[in-house]
Amino acid sequence: MDEARAAARHGEVPVGAVIVRDGAIIARAGNRPREANDPSAHAEMLAIRAACAALGRDRLTGCDLYVTLEPCTMCAAAISFARIRRLYFGATDEKGGAVVSGVRFFEQPTCHHAPEVYPGIGETEAADLLKRFFAERRV
Repeated sequence: MDEARAAARHGEVPVGAVIVRDGAIIARAGNRPREANDPSAHAEMLAIRAACAALGRDRLTGCDLYVTLEPCTMCAAAISFARIRRLYFGATDEKGGAVVSGVRFFEQPTCHHAPEVYPGIGETEAADLLKRFFAERRV
């Protein structure tokens, strides 16, 4: 949630991600597409890149990803390619999510690796942060 709140302070959609290995945080990130002028700079993508750099490899076997919002298709594919062991996420994203909503990426026969998925972790807090963020912009 700290990474999501930091993203909101920067005017980004408040999504935060943390990657954990053996009980220790090895990477953390918040959304930065606008700041980076990069549509792929989602919190999950940035955290995966940082974790791969920290470990010096392209696979994150044995790592768990915690994210405040259900990942989109792009992020779900990166999670699969990185071989993330477990995915924990907060709020469901019926419009843009791709795990339990939309295309359900990990259930597709073309998906090479599907992590264990645990939705609804901190869902209320994550959803409230997102709702407040967008409500403030509509005024």
